Amino acid sequence: MSFSKVYSAQTELLKVRLVSVETDIDKNTLYAFAVVGLADKAVEEARDRISAAIKNTGFESPKKCNHKIVISLAPADTKKEGPSFDLAMALSYLLANEEVNFDPEGKLFLGELSLDGKLRPVRGVLPIARFAKSNKYKELYVPEENVAEAALIEEVKVFGVPNLKVLIEHLTGEAKLKPAPVTKLSQEVVVSYTDFADVRSQERAKRGLLIAAAGGHNVAMYGPPGTGKTMLAKAFAGILPKLTFEEALEATGIHSVAGTLTETFITNPPFRSPHHTASYVSLVGGGATPKPGEITLAHRGVLFMDEFPEFERRVIESLRQPLEDKVVSVSRAKGTAHFPANVLLIAAMNPCPCGNYGFRGKQCICTPSALTRYRRRLSGPIIDRIDIWVEVDRIMPHELDSTGPEGKKSEEFRKMVSKARETQAKRFEGKPTVTRNAEMSAKELVLHVHLEKDAEKTLNLAAERLGFSPRVYHRMIKVARTIADLEGSDVVKVNHILEAVEYRPKKFDI
Repeated sequence: MSFSKVYSAQTELLKVRLVSVETDIDKNTLYAFAVVGLADKAVEEARDRISAAIKNTGFESPKKCNHKIVISLAPADTKKEGPSFDLAMALSYLLANEEVNFDPEGKLFLGELSLDGKLRPVRGVLPIARFAKSNKYKELYVPEENVAEAALIEEVKVFGVPNLKVLIEHLTGEAKLKPAPVTKLSQEVVVSYTDFADVRSQERAKRGLLIAAAGGHNVAMYGPPGTGKTMLAKAFAGILPKLTFEEALEATGIHSVAGTLTETFITNPPFRSPHHTASYVSLVGGGATPKPGEITLAHRGVLFMDEFPEFERRVIESLRQPLEDKVVSVSRAKGTAHFPANVLLIAAMNPCPCGNYGFRGKQCICTPSALTRYRRRLSGPIIDRIDIWVEVDRIMPHELDSTGPEGKKSEEFRKMVSKARETQAKRFEGKPTVTRNAEMSAKELVLHVHLEKDAEKTLNLAAERLGFSPRVYHRMIKVARTIADLEGSDVVKVNHILEAVEYRPKKFDI
C-alpha cells in the first residue's frame, strides 16, 4: 500500500471545513517531499517537523528513504493555514508507508508536532468538535491541552494525545487511551472586582444600568471626568447572569478560533474594553483575510467604549449594523465575511472637551465651535441606537464619606436581573433568536408587549413633542417592557413609559 487518506479539519473564519490528508509514496525514484493543496508557509514547514517527529518516535526518517512523497490537502482550492495538520500528515505518511496499520474512517486528527514527537495545542478545537458531532465523526484526537475544550461536546469520543508514539500504540491496539470525560460548565459566577456598593451615590446611573442588564439594552453614561463612569461599567459585568450552554459554546468557539481563549471555556458574558485609539480593523474585524474584531469577541457579552466620542468617526459609525442587526459584515477583495455581534454596548463620555458643560461644580471653558465639533462626532443614527442615556453627575465631598450608608451590592442587582431574564425567557419560549426584550422586532412588539391605554397616549404624546423616530419609538417600548418586568407587571403602565422617556439624551444633545 503506497496510498492513504486520513482526516483533519480547519476553521475558516468562524466555520469549519473538513480536510482530507492524502499521501502517495513512489518508491522507484529519488527522494522528494512535496505538500500540495494551497498550503501556507506553516504547513509547508511541516515536512521537517513530521520527519523529525517520526524519527524521534522510533521509525525511520522519511528523509533517509529514496522515495517520492506527495501529501495532498484536499480540497485543493482552499487555503490551508497553521500547524494543526501535522499529526494527520505524520499518520498518513506512516500508514501509506505500511509502518502502521489502522482504520482512519470516522476519526479526526488535530495537533502540531514538536521535533521530539510531542503535541502542542492548536486553535479552533471547539468548533471542530461541534463539526465532528454534526458530521458523524465518532473519535477526535487532540493535544492534551485542548481536551477540556473539545470534551464540551457530547457524543464524540475525545482523546488527549501527549505524543505521536502513544497515539500510534492506541491506534494499533498495543495500549489503549481512555476517552476524556465530558467537560461540565462551571456553575460559579465570576464576581467583578468592582462592586456597585463601591460606587458612592449615582443611584440613577445604577438604575439605568440595571434596566440595561435586565433587557439587553445599549446604554451611554455621560458626565464630568472622575464621577465613576468607568467604575460603574466594570461593576456592570458582575450583575449579568451566566451564559446558557449554547451561548457559552458560541462565545468559547469564537475566542478559540481567534486565539484569545485564556480559559478552558467561557461561562460568563465576555467584557471587552478597546482603547479609544483602536483602529477600525481591530474593532470591526477585517484584514487581507477577514478576522473577527473586538465587536465579535464581545459577542453575547459587553462592549465597553470609554471616551466614546474620541474614537475615530468611522469606527463609531461602524456600530450601526451590529447594534441593529447583531451581525458585522466585512467585505474584502477575497470575499465577504459575516461575524456575529450580539453585544450590549456601554458607552462612557464627557459632555464636552473640558468635561464640565451643563454640570455643577465647575464652569465649562469650551468655545461654541469646540462644542459643536465635539457633538458632531456622534451622529443621529448612533444616538438613536442607544436606548438608555444616563447622567453621571459630579459627587459632592460629603457624599464620599465612608461612614455613610452603603448602597446595594452587585449581588442584589444580579438577582433582580436574573428574575427579569427568567420572565423574558418564558415570554420568548420557542424563539431561539429572541431571548431579551432588546432583541424584539416590530412584529414581536405587537405580540408580546401590551400597553395600557393611558400609557400608549403618554408615549404618543412624548414621541410627538420630542420628535422620536420610529426606531426610538419602538426602543422606548422595549425599555418600558423591561422596567415592567423588573416590577413584575404583566402590562406596561404610564410610569414605565415616563421612566423610559427620561432616559433619552438631554444635555448631550445634538
